[in-house]
Amino acid sequence: MKLLLGFMWLLHWLPLPVLGRFGAAVGSLLFVIMGPRREIALTNLRLAMPELTEPARRRLVRRHFQAYSRSVFERAILWWASEARLRRLIVIETSEGMPPAEIPVAAMTEKPTILLCPHFVCLDVGGAAIAMEASASSMYVQQKNATFDEVLRAGRARFKPVRLFTRQDGIKPILRALRERLPYFMLPDMDFGEKDAEFVPFFGVPAATLTATARIAATTGAQVMPVIATFLPDYRGWRVKFYPVWDNYPGTDMVAATRRMNEFIEERVREAPAEYFWTHKRYKTRPNGEPSFYSNKR
Repeated sequence: MKLLLGFMWLLHWLPLPVLGRFGAAVGSLLFVIMGPRREIALTNLRLAMPELTEPARRRLVRRHFQAYSRSVFERAILWWASEARLRRLIVIETSEGMPPAEIPVAAMTEKPTILLCPHFVCLDVGGAAIAMEASASSMYVQQKNATFDEVLRAGRARFKPVRLFTRQDGIKPILRALRERLPYFMLPDMDFGEKDAEFVPFFGVPAATLTATARIAATTGAQVMPVIATFLPDYRGWRVKFYPVWDNYPGTDMVAATRRMNEFIEERVREAPAEYFWTHKRYKTRPNGEPSFYSNKR
């Protein structure tokens, strides 16, 4: 692992177009050799985008593997490059105006704020962009390798203090952070089973979706501000877009609020479909004992 991390550290010195193309090339190879993951992504797209032809879906999945692999290698820049370099590579955009724009720090910290960050491959870029301006909190998956876990945590906290939680920590630290006006990164769109979830349509197919975004917002009075990070064209860097705070959210119906969230994510996915995390079994949990869509797929 130390050798791998050393290799990653060396990569951060490369120009982004070189590093990005290297990552995309590795992704093309992974598309060929990672058959089970490729089939999961294809299954997801058959469900979510039935209007596509099978060749078109395969092309989209290949581009997704390229995008995901590229994002992994580009984390070297997020973890070790200078702040000045990151600021040159990250373009901030808001709905109020075209870039260059500024991160709405005051709006995020004047009241409890949930930063809604769906699983696009560049989501770590959004975290880095905000970390250069303000402290925040987030849930993360603790890594099995202690060295890698240490590097990951250090990379995410190297500009401003960041409070990181695991799922085992429960909800209390999140509520505490929101009360302290620490914006909380919410990654709401993975299938963790039926607990604390409702079957809400995602691209027209019922998907077990956590209601935590709506419930936490209702409990704390937090506003929900979506943040989406995507690639800029031609390996020029990344775009981090801050969307307006949702009006009248969540209301009194947690299921309707969760459906509204999924509809928003669908719209963003259609804007950059190759950059969404299709290799996750988004439709793994089925209602009423329905058969799995992923039979014989790891």
